[in-house]
Amino acid sequence: MKKLFVVGVGPGSPLYLTDAAKEAVRKSRYIVGYKYTLSTLEGVIDRKKQQVFEVTMKSQEHIYQDVYGKMKDGEYCTVPFTGDANFSESEVVDRLLEIFGDENVQIIPGISSIQVAAAKSRVPTDKALIVTFHVTGEIEQKKKDLVQAVKEGRSVILLPRPWPRDLSKHLMQSDIAKFLRENGVDTSKLNAWVFERLTTDRETTFKGLVSELEGKEFSDISAMVIDQTKRQTYLEF
Repeated sequence: MKKLFVVGVGPGSPLYLTDAAKEAVRKSRYIVGYKYTLSTLEGVIDRKKQQVFEVTMKSQEHIYQDVYGKMKDGEYCTVPFTGDANFSESEVVDRLLEIFGDENVQIIPGISSIQVAAAKSRVPTDKALIVTFHVTGEIEQKKKDLVQAVKEGRSVILLPRPWPRDLSKHLMQSDIAKFLRENGVDTSKLNAWVFERLTTDRETTFKGLVSELEGKEFSDISAMVIDQTKRQTYLEF
């Protein structure tokens, strides 16, 4: 049977690659991924022995089908995803499960930018709403959940949605700040973090108020934290 590894490679730095991810890549005859994700794996890929295919949103379906057709029984393919393959990638992973069959696919988790953003902002994930807008499907319920969580005093860790070709679907940090304000949230009293290109040598950090995000532009590769965390230690219980 043709085998597929769906692999999370971490936020960007090769230091965040797990040994399990590296082993999967080394076992594979074919590597298929986006340019940014493939750059994380460059030190593991052997281009003399492995065939590497770079995909875009437009080309990915054709390339997945083409590679599947090229593969022989017993051969392995790796499709890497930035961060964790189980977060923000379900639409692609579900398609790969259709192509290869569930029994032929192994999903290897990675370290998500959500986890790194939580660590850097000191906002624990168990006290926050975790939400991704980095999907192509409907996000209206997610937006409602965001407003409700903020009004309830919860922290939020989220991935925005870059969609410059259709601004009606674009939902970056500036759009989120405006949306919250227009839905009754006093964003001038709400603390925020924005992390761009986490773990790489181009990493940047914004720390300020949500209101200050309006009109600001950030990288497509970014995570946002709304910090309303109230610290509690075990001494309080």
